[in-house]
Amino acid sequence: MRILLWHVHGSWTTAFVQGPHTYLVPVTPDRGPDGLGRARTFDWPESVVELTPAQLREAEVDLVVLQRPHEAELAARWLGRRPGVEVPAVYLEHNAPDGPAPATRHPAADARGLTVVHVTHFNRLMWDCGARPTMVIEHGVVDPGPLWTGRLRRAAVVVNEPLRRGRWTGTDLLPYFCEAAPLDVFGMGTEGIAAELGVAAERCSGRELVQRDLHREMAERRVYLHPVRWTSLGLSLLEAMHMGMPVVALATTEATEAVPARAGVVSNRLEVLHDAVRGFMAEPERARQAGAAARAAALARYGLPRFLDDWERLIKEVTR
Repeated sequence: MRILLWHVHGSWTTAFVQGPHTYLVPVTPDRGPDGLGRARTFDWPESVVELTPAQLREAEVDLVVLQRPHEAELAARWLGRRPGVEVPAVYLEHNAPDGPAPATRHPAADARGLTVVHVTHFNRLMWDCGARPTMVIEHGVVDPGPLWTGRLRRAAVVVNEPLRRGRWTGTDLLPYFCEAAPLDVFGMGTEGIAAELGVAAERCSGRELVQRDLHREMAERRVYLHPVRWTSLGLSLLEAMHMGMPVVALATTEATEAVPARAGVVSNRLEVLHDAVRGFMAEPERARQAGAAARAAALARYGLPRFLDDWERLIKEVTR
Protein backbone atom coordinates (compact mmCIF):
# COMPACT_ATOMS: atom_id res chain seq x y z
CA MET A 1 0.00 0.00 0.00
CA ARG A 2 1.28 3.49 -0.88
CA ILE A 3 -0.02 6.12 1.53
CA LEU A 4 0.29 9.88 1.00
CA LEU A 5 0.48 12.10 4.05
CA TRP A 6 2.05 15.42 4.88
CA HIS A 7 4.73 15.74 7.54
CA VAL A 8 2.64 17.72 10.03
CA HIS A 9 3.08 16.10 13.44
CA GLY A 10 6.52 14.54 13.88
CA SER A 11 5.80 12.36 16.91
CA TRP A 12 2.52 10.98 15.57
CA THR A 13 3.99 10.32 12.13
CA THR A 14 6.96 8.53 13.68
CA ALA A 15 4.54 5.97 15.11
CA PHE A 16 2.38 5.76 11.96
CA VAL A 17 5.27 5.05 9.57
CA GLN A 18 6.34 2.01 11.58
CA GLY A 19 3.63 0.11 9.70
CA PRO A 20 4.12 -2.23 6.71
CA HIS A 21 3.42 0.27 3.91
CA THR A 22 5.26 2.81 1.77
CA TYR A 23 4.65 6.34 3.03
CA LEU A 24 4.84 9.22 0.55
CA VAL A 25 5.63 12.63 2.06
CA PRO A 26 5.63 15.75 -0.14
CA VAL A 27 8.81 17.78 -0.35
CA THR A 28 9.22 21.27 -1.81
CA PRO A 29 12.42 23.28 -2.42
CA ASP A 30 11.84 25.50 0.62
CA ARG A 31 10.77 22.58 2.84
CA GLY A 32 7.88 24.74 4.01
CA PRO A 33 4.77 23.56 5.88
CA ASP A 34 3.38 21.80 2.79
CA GLY A 35 6.68 20.19 1.82
CA LEU A 36 8.78 19.35 4.89
CA GLY A 37 9.73 15.96 3.51
CA ARG A 38 11.36 13.40 5.78
CA ALA A 39 11.95 14.29 9.40
CA ARG A 40 15.40 15.46 10.40
CA THR A 41 15.05 15.04 14.17
CA PHE A 42 13.04 11.79 14.30
CA ASP A 43 14.14 8.33 13.20
CA TRP A 44 11.99 7.28 10.24
CA PRO A 45 12.38 4.03 8.28
CA GLU A 46 13.41 3.87 4.64
CA SER A 47 9.79 3.16 3.72
CA VAL A 48 9.14 6.93 4.07
CA VAL A 49 9.78 8.37 0.60
CA GLU A 50 9.97 12.04 -0.38
CA LEU A 51 8.17 13.06 -3.58
CA THR A 52 7.90 16.47 -5.20
CA PRO A 53 4.48 17.75 -6.36
CA ALA A 54 5.50 16.92 -9.94
CA GLN A 55 6.42 13.36 -8.95
CA LEU A 56 3.15 12.95 -7.08
CA ARG A 57 1.27 13.66 -10.31
CA GLU A 58 2.63 10.39 -11.71
CA ALA A 59 2.67 8.44 -8.44
CA GLU A 60 0.53 5.46 -7.57
CA VAL A 61 -1.35 6.36 -4.37
CA ASP A 62 -3.71 3.95 -2.60
CA LEU A 63 -4.75 6.17 0.31
CA VAL A 64 -4.48 9.83 1.32
CA VAL A 65 -4.34 10.76 5.01
CA LEU A 66 -5.49 14.38 5.28
CA GLN A 67 -4.62 16.32 8.43
CA ARG A 68 -5.37 19.99 7.64
CA PRO A 69 -8.35 21.62 5.90
CA HIS A 70 -6.44 22.83 2.84
CA GLU A 71 -4.83 19.46 2.11
CA ALA A 72 -7.89 18.14 0.22
CA GLU A 73 -7.52 20.87 -2.41
CA LEU A 74 -3.73 20.48 -2.38
CA ALA A 75 -3.96 16.72 -2.93
CA ALA A 76 -6.48 17.17 -5.76
CA ARG A 77 -4.15 19.64 -7.48
CA TRP A 78 -0.93 17.66 -6.98
CA LEU A 79 -2.38 14.21 -7.66
CA GLY A 80 -4.98 15.18 -10.23
CA ARG A 81 -7.45 13.07 -8.20
CA ARG A 82 -9.95 14.17 -5.55
CA PRO A 83 -9.45 12.60 -2.12
CA GLY A 84 -12.46 10.62 -0.99
CA VAL A 85 -13.92 10.63 -4.50
CA GLU A 86 -11.24 9.43 -6.94
CA VAL A 87 -8.74 8.11 -4.42
CA PRO A 88 -9.55 6.66 -0.96
CA ALA A 89 -8.93 9.10 1.89
CA VAL A 90 -9.44 9.67 5.59
CA TYR A 91 -9.20 12.90 7.57
CA LEU A 92 -7.08 12.56 10.70
CA GLU A 93 -7.97 15.14 13.35
CA HIS A 94 -5.14 15.72 15.83
CA ASN A 95 -6.70 18.55 17.79
CA ALA A 96 -9.57 19.49 20.03
CA PRO A 97 -11.75 22.26 18.50
CA ASP A 98 -10.46 25.80 18.94
CA GLY A 99 -13.84 27.53 18.99
CA PRO A 100 -16.90 26.97 21.20
CA ALA A 101 -16.22 23.26 21.60
CA PRO A 102 -19.73 21.76 21.58
CA ALA A 103 -20.75 23.76 18.49
CA THR A 104 -17.58 23.85 16.38
CA ARG A 105 -18.18 22.38 12.94
CA HIS A 106 -15.38 20.17 11.65
CA PRO A 107 -13.79 21.27 8.35
CA ALA A 108 -14.47 17.82 6.87
CA ALA A 109 -18.08 17.62 8.07
CA ASP A 110 -19.48 18.23 4.58
CA ALA A 111 -16.79 16.47 2.56
CA ARG A 112 -17.71 13.51 0.38
CA GLY A 113 -16.24 10.08 0.95
CA LEU A 114 -14.19 10.85 4.08
CA THR A 115 -14.08 9.17 7.46
CA VAL A 116 -12.92 11.51 10.22
CA VAL A 117 -10.43 9.76 12.49
CA HIS A 118 -9.97 11.28 15.94
CA VAL A 119 -6.99 10.57 18.19
CA THR A 120 -9.04 10.80 21.41
CA HIS A 121 -12.63 10.10 22.45
CA PHE A 122 -12.78 13.63 23.88
CA ASN A 123 -12.11 15.10 20.45
CA ARG A 124 -14.75 12.93 18.83
CA LEU A 125 -17.25 14.08 21.45
CA MET A 126 -16.49 17.77 21.02
CA TRP A 127 -16.24 18.14 17.25
CA ASP A 128 -19.45 18.49 15.23
CA CYS A 129 -18.71 16.23 12.27
CA GLY A 130 -22.23 16.32 10.86
CA ALA A 131 -23.16 13.16 9.00
CA ARG A 132 -19.56 12.14 8.35
CA PRO A 133 -18.63 8.70 9.71
CA THR A 134 -16.22 9.08 12.63
CA MET A 135 -14.01 6.77 14.64
CA VAL A 136 -11.25 6.95 17.23
CA ILE A 137 -7.78 5.49 16.86
CA GLU A 138 -5.95 6.39 20.03
CA HIS A 139 -2.30 7.36 19.96
CA GLY A 140 0.51 4.87 19.77
CA VAL A 141 4.05 5.61 20.86
CA VAL A 142 7.38 4.16 19.79
CA ASP A 143 8.59 2.93 23.16
CA PRO A 144 11.70 4.89 24.26
CA GLY A 145 12.25 2.35 27.03
CA PRO A 146 12.24 2.67 30.84
CA LEU A 147 14.68 5.58 30.89
CA TRP A 148 13.58 7.32 34.09
CA THR A 149 16.21 7.91 36.76
CA GLY A 150 14.64 10.86 38.62
CA ARG A 151 18.19 11.89 39.50
CA LEU A 152 17.41 15.60 39.40
CA ARG A 153 14.93 17.11 41.84
CA ARG A 154 13.32 19.07 39.06
CA ALA A 155 10.11 18.77 37.05
CA ALA A 156 9.99 18.39 33.26
CA VAL A 157 7.42 20.26 31.17
CA VAL A 158 7.23 19.76 27.39
CA VAL A 159 5.35 22.34 25.34
CA ASN A 160 6.05 24.17 22.10
CA GLU A 161 5.63 27.97 21.93
CA PRO A 162 4.49 28.34 25.56
CA LEU A 163 4.74 32.13 25.58
CA ARG A 164 2.71 32.56 22.40
CA ARG A 165 0.09 30.02 23.44
CA GLY A 166 -0.22 31.31 26.98
CA ARG A 167 -3.24 30.10 28.90
CA TRP A 168 -3.94 27.30 26.42
CA THR A 169 -0.76 25.55 27.53
CA GLY A 170 -0.97 26.67 31.15
CA THR A 171 2.08 28.89 30.82
CA ASP A 172 0.58 31.31 33.34
CA LEU A 173 0.61 28.50 35.93
CA LEU A 174 4.34 27.87 35.71
CA PRO A 175 5.40 30.56 38.26
CA TYR A 176 3.09 28.90 40.79
CA PHE A 177 4.54 25.45 40.14
CA CYS A 178 8.07 26.87 40.30
CA GLU A 179 7.43 27.24 44.02
CA ALA A 180 6.96 23.48 44.32
CA ALA A 181 10.03 22.50 42.28
CA PRO A 182 12.39 24.00 39.71
CA LEU A 183 11.00 23.50 36.20
CA ASP A 184 12.76 22.62 32.97
CA VAL A 185 10.52 23.57 30.06
CA PHE A 186 11.45 21.75 26.85
CA GLY A 187 10.21 22.69 23.40
CA MET A 188 10.35 25.24 20.62
CA GLY A 189 10.10 28.85 21.71
CA THR A 190 11.09 28.23 25.33
CA GLU A 191 14.35 30.18 25.42
CA GLY A 192 14.18 33.08 27.86
CA ILE A 193 10.97 31.84 29.44
CA ALA A 194 12.12 32.67 33.00
CA ALA A 195 12.61 36.33 32.20
CA GLU A 196 9.28 36.50 30.36
CA LEU A 197 7.48 34.99 33.34
CA GLY A 198 9.36 37.10 35.86
CA VAL A 199 10.88 34.19 37.78
CA ALA A 200 14.48 33.40 38.66
CA ALA A 201 16.38 31.51 35.96
CA GLU A 202 17.32 28.73 38.38
CA ARG A 203 13.61 28.11 39.03
CA CYS A 204 12.57 27.85 35.39
CA SER A 205 14.75 27.06 32.39
CA GLY A 206 13.81 26.71 28.72
CA ARG A 207 15.54 24.36 26.30
CA GLU A 208 14.93 23.15 22.74
CA LEU A 209 16.29 19.66 22.04
CA VAL A 210 16.02 17.08 19.28
CA GLN A 211 13.89 14.04 20.13
CA ARG A 212 16.70 11.63 20.93
CA ASP A 213 18.24 14.07 23.43
CA LEU A 214 14.88 15.20 24.81
CA HIS A 215 13.93 11.77 26.14
CA ARG A 216 17.21 11.34 27.99
CA GLU A 217 16.95 14.79 29.57
CA MET A 218 13.30 14.36 30.54
CA ALA A 219 14.03 11.04 32.21
CA GLU A 220 16.54 12.59 34.59
CA ARG A 221 13.82 14.83 36.07
CA ARG A 222 11.90 13.53 39.06
CA VAL A 223 8.39 14.16 37.70
CA TYR A 224 6.56 15.10 34.51
CA LEU A 225 4.27 18.13 34.88
CA HIS A 226 1.45 18.58 32.37
CA PRO A 227 -0.13 22.02 33.01
CA VAL A 228 -1.95 22.24 29.67
CA ARG A 229 -5.54 23.49 29.85
CA TRP A 230 -6.67 22.69 26.32
CA THR A 231 -5.05 20.17 24.05
CA SER A 232 -5.89 16.93 22.35
CA LEU A 233 -3.59 14.62 24.29
CA GLY A 234 0.07 15.59 24.37
CA LEU A 235 2.27 12.84 22.99
CA SER A 236 5.04 14.07 25.29
CA LEU A 237 2.81 13.05 28.21
CA LEU A 238 2.49 9.53 26.82
CA GLU A 239 6.23 9.39 26.08
CA ALA A 240 6.97 10.44 29.68
CA MET A 241 4.73 7.63 30.92
CA HIS A 242 6.48 5.13 28.64
CA MET A 243 9.79 6.22 30.17
CA GLY A 244 8.48 5.49 33.65
CA MET A 245 7.98 9.07 34.83
CA PRO A 246 5.34 9.87 37.47
CA VAL A 247 2.79 12.36 36.15
CA VAL A 248 1.18 15.46 37.64
CA ALA A 249 -1.47 16.83 35.28
CA LEU A 250 -4.50 19.04 34.95
CA ALA A 251 -7.69 16.99 34.70
CA THR A 252 -8.62 18.48 31.34
CA THR A 253 -9.53 17.00 27.94
CA GLU A 254 -8.31 13.37 27.75
CA ALA A 255 -5.77 13.41 30.62
CA THR A 256 -8.13 11.76 33.08
CA GLU A 257 -8.51 8.80 30.69
CA ALA A 258 -4.80 8.50 29.96
CA VAL A 259 -3.34 8.70 33.48
CA PRO A 260 -4.67 6.20 36.03
CA ALA A 261 -4.63 7.15 39.72
CA ARG A 262 -1.66 4.94 40.55
CA ALA A 263 0.49 6.64 37.87
CA GLY A 264 0.48 10.10 39.42
CA VAL A 265 -1.92 12.87 40.37
CA VAL A 266 -4.55 14.34 38.03
CA SER A 267 -6.69 17.19 39.33
CA ASN A 268 -8.05 20.64 38.56
CA ARG A 269 -7.25 21.79 42.09
CA LEU A 270 -3.98 23.65 41.77
CA GLU A 271 -3.13 23.18 45.43
CA VAL A 272 -3.44 19.40 45.02
CA LEU A 273 -1.11 19.45 42.01
CA HIS A 274 1.35 21.76 43.78
CA ASP A 275 1.52 19.40 46.75
CA ALA A 276 1.88 16.41 44.43
CA VAL A 277 4.94 17.90 42.75
CA ARG A 278 6.48 18.65 46.15
CA GLY A 279 5.64 15.16 47.37
CA PHE A 280 7.35 13.43 44.47
CA MET A 281 10.41 15.63 44.98
CA ALA A 282 10.63 14.55 48.61
CA GLU A 283 9.79 10.86 48.08
CA PRO A 284 11.82 9.31 45.25
CA GLU A 285 10.59 5.78 46.01
CA ARG A 286 6.99 6.91 45.67
CA ALA A 287 7.93 8.60 42.40
CA ARG A 288 9.54 5.37 41.18
CA GLN A 289 6.44 3.33 41.98
CA ALA A 290 4.12 5.81 40.28
CA GLY A 291 6.40 5.91 37.26
CA ALA A 292 6.39 2.12 36.98
CA ALA A 293 2.59 2.18 37.04
CA ALA A 294 2.58 4.93 34.41
CA ARG A 295 4.77 2.87 32.11
CA ALA A 296 2.61 -0.22 32.50
CA ALA A 297 -0.55 1.77 31.76
CA ALA A 298 0.98 3.49 28.72
CA LEU A 299 2.24 0.23 27.22
CA ALA A 300 -1.16 -1.37 27.70
CA ARG A 301 -3.24 1.42 26.19
CA TYR A 302 -0.89 3.40 23.93
CA GLY A 303 1.52 0.74 22.75
CA LEU A 304 2.65 0.74 19.13
CA PRO A 305 1.27 -2.73 18.17
CA ARG A 306 -2.31 -1.81 19.09
CA PHE A 307 -2.02 1.52 17.25
CA LEU A 308 -0.72 -0.07 14.06
CA ASP A 309 -3.33 -2.85 14.19
CA ASP A 310 -6.14 -0.29 14.51
CA TRP A 311 -4.84 1.63 11.53
CA GLU A 312 -4.38 -1.52 9.49
CA ARG A 313 -8.04 -2.44 9.97
CA LEU A 314 -9.15 1.03 8.90
CA ILE A 315 -6.83 1.10 5.88
CA LYS A 316 -8.19 -2.22 4.64
CA GLU A 317 -11.77 -1.02 5.13
CA VAL A 318 -11.45 2.27 3.25
CA THR A 319 -9.35 0.89 0.37
CA ARG A 320 -11.23 -2.34 -0.39
